[in-house]
Amino acid sequence: MEAFLKQILSENNIEPNKLVNQTITKLVDNAKIAELAKSIVSIKNQIIEIFMIYKNKEEFKEKHIVIANANAKKEYDFTFDLQEFPNIAIKEIKNLDIVGLQFDPETNQIFGTPTVANTVNLDLVFYSKTDEKQSTDIKTVPFIVNADPKDLWKDKASDKNLKYAKEDHETYHGHFLDKKIVVASQRGRSHAHDGLFRDDDFKVQKLWDDWTIVAVADGAGSAKYARQGSRIATEFIVESFNNEEILQSLSNLATNFYAEKKNVQEVPNADDNPTEIEKLAIEEQSIKTKSSIVNILYKNVRILHTQLIDFAKQEAINLKDLNTTLIFALVKKFDFGYVMLTFGVGDCPINIITKDFDEVKLLNTLDIGEFGGGTRFITMPEVFSSPNMGTRFGIHKLSDFSKLFLMTDGIYDPKFETENKLEDLETWKAFIQDLNGKNEDKIKVDFENDEDIQEQLLKWMNFWSKGNHDDRTLAIIY
Repeated sequence: MEAFLKQILSENNIEPNKLVNQTITKLVDNAKIAELAKSIVSIKNQIIEIFMIYKNKEEFKEKHIVIANANAKKEYDFTFDLQEFPNIAIKEIKNLDIVGLQFDPETNQIFGTPTVANTVNLDLVFYSKTDEKQSTDIKTVPFIVNADPKDLWKDKASDKNLKYAKEDHETYHGHFLDKKIVVASQRGRSHAHDGLFRDDDFKVQKLWDDWTIVAVADGAGSAKYARQGSRIATEFIVESFNNEEILQSLSNLATNFYAEKKNVQEVPNADDNPTEIEKLAIEEQSIKTKSSIVNILYKNVRILHTQLIDFAKQEAINLKDLNTTLIFALVKKFDFGYVMLTFGVGDCPINIITKDFDEVKLLNTLDIGEFGGGTRFITMPEVFSSPNMGTRFGIHKLSDFSKLFLMTDGIYDPKFETENKLEDLETWKAFIQDLNGKNEDKIKVDFENDEDIQEQLLKWMNFWSKGNHDDRTLAIIY
């Protein structure tokens, strides 16, 4: 008490002396003075408490807080770290509704899925937990919602008044032998952004003698009329096989070819095993049969090349203006299994997955790697003069299969990236899971309940892949 009295006297310029000290001694035990002293200390403590409340709030207002950017149409959550300010509580955040997000004051979490790109100032309404009145203050923090990359791409309609006009997308769903087929072809973002046409094309047709064909083409983006080149390629090659004489020959040759291959194999302990001389004769005949099959396929492909030349002359355009890749699979189910006759020029793959999903095979040779780093087109004369021409044709037989795929590089590049992954089982399992809905957009292509599967596939093909904005065409036999 004595020290307290001396402090008060000093604050009032009363210096210590004998008289003052005697007076202080007499007041030390004064009840009134003691009561007043307690009141003064209490008031001072209250002042300090109020000061600390305001100081803490000001420190929080001055603190540089960064709220992580959100991305439009993607789930978002951010939690404030208030360990440095244990007495601060955020009551609400104003302007969050502008971007479609919410705030939970119990967890200090911002969450939700922002709808559109925006830059807003968020007002953090906060108070001090030590303030009985919980008077609020506001801290303003800038917040950015980045645009969905898809939204940055324009979708301009193509001019249907121009020659060789083509729809921006096309789909097909139907039977394919004793299976089904779904195809979707979508104009790429780069073409849509500039209002250009889709350069991809496809054609599916049931033919005579239970043969069925599917053809897919990818018109070169650098070619002025690639859209017409791909259309001619698919339509002509399909129609070229719509010929009873050709298909009857292929049926007979395929039957003979696989019968010959079977006869070459030795059967243990069988009395009628062929001799070595007979084997050589059968093998020689098998090679001739295979050559006959390839020659039929080659002839139609060669005629297609001539058709493209004639069309270019007729239209007074350069042949390279029609540059396009081409792949096709001509398929029939025999008693001994499915026979698939394939062809490919360019960088579009044909893949088949075995029935038990224990193997995946690439059924054509892509024009990458050994072909020297440049896509080839069916319009190029050098394709037909190349010694590798024969390797472009494939003859395959399977007792059964799960799925057969034909795709353009708009699918192949983002989903497989490199050629070696086209026969990697794990990559294909991931691709199938992707089709089954395990993707960013959660879009499923339902092969069981397939009433509107073509629309599902078209929607799935709108997936985002940075740097991959080409036309996309995917045909699936299932």
